[in-house]
Amino acid sequence: MVRCWKHSEAALEDPQCMHCGPISSSRVPHKVLWCSLAAMLLIVIIALSVTAHLGLQHKTQVIRIPDHMGDLINQSALIDKHNNVVTYSVTSHVNYTSTVIFDMRHGLVCYKPDNQDSCFLRRMESLDYENVQSQLNKSEQQLRQVWVVGNQTEKHTEFLGVLPSSRVEASTLQEPLQSLCQQASVYWTRRSDGPGKQRLIYFCIDICFPSNICVSVCFYYLPE
Repeated sequence: MVRCWKHSEAALEDPQCMHCGPISSSRVPHKVLWCSLAAMLLIVIIALSVTAHLGLQHKTQVIRIPDHMGDLINQSALIDKHNNVVTYSVTSHVNYTSTVIFDMRHGLVCYKPDNQDSCFLRRMESLDYENVQSQLNKSEQQLRQVWVVGNQTEKHTEFLGVLPSSRVEASTLQEPLQSLCQQASVYWTRRSDGPGKQRLIYFCIDICFPSNICVSVCFYYLPE
C-alpha cells in the first residue's frame, strides 16, 4: 500500500512539471522574436533618418576658375538644405584649400584661408542671401550640372579689413563654423573701398557663383 501511494503521488506531480515546462519554453522564443523585430525596426528608422539627411546635402561639380593672379584653381560647393548652409572649397594651383561658409541660419560668412590658422567673419548682406538661396532652391540634378566660367562672367573685387582687436572665441560660434575654426584665431572684418596706399593686401580668396559672378575677396589688416 505504501508503495502504491507513493507512485500515485509521483503520478500527480509529473503532469504539473510537464505542464510547466512547455509554457516557460514557449515564452522564450516569443521574447526573442519581439526583441529581434524591435531591433530591426530601430535599424530601419536610423537608416531612413540618415538617408533623409544625406538627401538634403548635395555636392556640386568641381569647376576650374582663374584666380585674381590668372592661375587656374578648383572650386566645389557642398549644399546643406537642412541647415541652410553653403560651403565652398577652393583649391589653389599649389594644392592649398580655402573654405568659405555662407550660414543663412545665423547670417554669417566665414572665411578660412588656405595654409593659415585664422578665420575671418562678416555679416551676410542682401546679395549673399540671394546667391545662397539660389543654390538652396536648385534640384540635385541642377546642382550637378557643370557650369563654366567664361567671357560673360562678371568679375569684381571686394575688400575686407581685419579688425585685430575684435577677436572672437571659436567656442562661441555655432556649427558648422565652430568645427571649421576650433583650432584657429577668429576675427571680425569690415567691408571697405580698399586698403589704401599705406596698407598692403594680405591675401585673396576667389569664389564663383552659378549666377555667373566671380568675386575676389581680398583681406588686409586695419590698425588697432
